Amino acid sequence: MEFGVVLPHVGPQARENVVERIQTIARHAEALGYHSLWVADHVVIPTVIESKYPYHPEGKFPIDPSDDFLDPLTVLGYVAACTTRVRLGTGVLIIPYRHPVVTAKMVATLDVLSRGRIILGAGVGWMAEEAAVLGMPWDQRGKRSDEQLEIFARLFNDASPSFDGEFYRFEPVGFEPKPIQRPIPVWVGGATQAAFERTARFGHGFHAAFQPLDVVAREWQAVRAACVARKRDPNELTLSLRLYLDPAGQMEPEKSIAGTPGQMRDRLAELAAIGVSHVVLDPVARGGVQGRLDAVRAFMRDVAM
Repeated sequence: MEFGVVLPHVGPQARENVVERIQTIARHAEALGYHSLWVADHVVIPTVIESKYPYHPEGKFPIDPSDDFLDPLTVLGYVAACTTRVRLGTGVLIIPYRHPVVTAKMVATLDVLSRGRIILGAGVGWMAEEAAVLGMPWDQRGKRSDEQLEIFARLFNDASPSFDGEFYRFEPVGFEPKPIQRPIPVWVGGATQAAFERTARFGHGFHAAFQPLDVVAREWQAVRAACVARKRDPNELTLSLRLYLDPAGQMEPEKSIAGTPGQMRDRLAELAAIGVSHVVLDPVARGGVQGRLDAVRAFMRDVAM
């Protein structure tokens, strides 16, 4: 099983000494043997949100509009220069928020600068209010995202890419440099049949987050069925799950890896039994960045399988 760590680029931990905090977590995680480092994506947080956050029982978004939220791709560019081996993932990039050609250029550049370490976690978003600020049409955003992923593949691989779709079109262009990875791994997020179909069509992995194991198991079976329908081998895909790393048991148990090392190992065995092969840890610990660092160090020393 592989393990990743969420970088401290959101909320109170991203305010003071954020450069040192990100660098410290990134370098220590790499030295400890973690497989990947992760960032989330929001551009603005509206002061009034009526959209329901899908990972909270009451639909409440846990981030305040006054919280700092550093841009994910910019953070990964900085972290690429601070590290040499660990992979760098977006969990997830909200694909329809940005023009596909611009996004493709940023992702390809990151892959080149990181010497081929990018994982493109991709989702369609859930916050209509944020989309409105960005001028993004909210209707048919799934279809728009599918076109974007198809555009990425053409730009990353074709010598003279062009596209003529329902929402995007452009004549043949030069797009260089190509990314080092061919293909760049795409890990699709989402909890709908459309997301499962998107994974089967474009994905190299399915990236779930903060969900009970029975839900993740059902979603993974749906992804695998969609792969079979497309005559793809589902065993080629990675199942990734983001959970809190919570030694003190502060968060909801079903969304966490918590407790003693033995309890955490039991939890990992449950994850492995449903097919999870990559766990992204979002550390929750007292003591600021040092407390989080202690938690990720103890996990790798005492728990990791």
